Amino acid sequence: MAVPDFQTLMLPVLQIAGDGQEHTTSEAIDIITSLFNLTEEDRKELLPSGRQFRLDNRVSWARAYLKQAGLLESPGRGKFLITHKGLQVLQTHPPRIDITFLKQFPEFLESRSPSKRNNDDVLPVEPTHTPEEILEASYQNLRNELARELIERVKTCSPRFFENLVVDLLLAMGYGGSRKDAGKAIGQSGDGGVDGIINEDRLGLDVVYIQAKRWEGTVGRPTVQAFAGSLEGYRARKGVLITTSSFTKDARDYVERIEKKIVLIDGEQLAQFMIDYGIGVAEVATYSVKKADLDYFGDIQ
Repeated sequence: MAVPDFQTLMLPVLQIAGDGQEHTTSEAIDIITSLFNLTEEDRKELLPSGRQFRLDNRVSWARAYLKQAGLLESPGRGKFLITHKGLQVLQTHPPRIDITFLKQFPEFLESRSPSKRNNDDVLPVEPTHTPEEILEASYQNLRNELARELIERVKTCSPRFFENLVVDLLLAMGYGGSRKDAGKAIGQSGDGGVDGIINEDRLGLDVVYIQAKRWEGTVGRPTVQAFAGSLEGYRARKGVLITTSSFTKDARDYVERIEKKIVLIDGEQLAQFMIDYGIGVAEVATYSVKKADLDYFGDIQ
């Protein structure tokens, strides 16, 4: 079962607090995991950023919205307690508590008034995802669109430009030592692609064999197998094969079975690396998302 959206979790969170005792968010997460028969895989599902579990995020926001409506209060760090108003709500046995339900409470409407929220037009009226999920989904959409644009541009660039792009990327990733060394090592084949050896580290303690070509079709096992064989002539144990297209499953399975370490980078991964290491992209805007520093407020009684 998929992790329920945070509005679906509002009623269960309030019911957990219905005994009038203090509860922690961790307790609520454990109870909800059992209540919804979530698997360990569901429990460990991460937000796109990889910094928080999706379930933890949604339980926290369900609690936050209930607090905005005055149904819960926070007696301490990471704790929540039902209010008298919250108990009255439970006594009516509501089938569901969501944002529409909470709009009956003046405290909730006040917390969402334009004077309280400067970006009211950013979020959907009835969101099923938490603000973090909406923000991260938007970011991923922008990133994926940028990646598609980058790979299309790479496919149309000249062989020499592509060679320079690969050098720039490898240097940004920490390979090749100086740019002069990397430039000498790559682009020696003259066959319209990139074919050479580059230092794995600045000291040159190990080398990596690089082959990168702008293939149009899917790259299959024969090409990868030939690349693996060419490593013998260079006495290389490691190789990176880069394509602007994609690899077949058979090709990927092959590199998993052989002794040599070969990394396959397809067009999508190449574009993602370009974004991560700032190659061929320019920063448009930066958004810093902050949260309350609980340690700062730890001594407040």
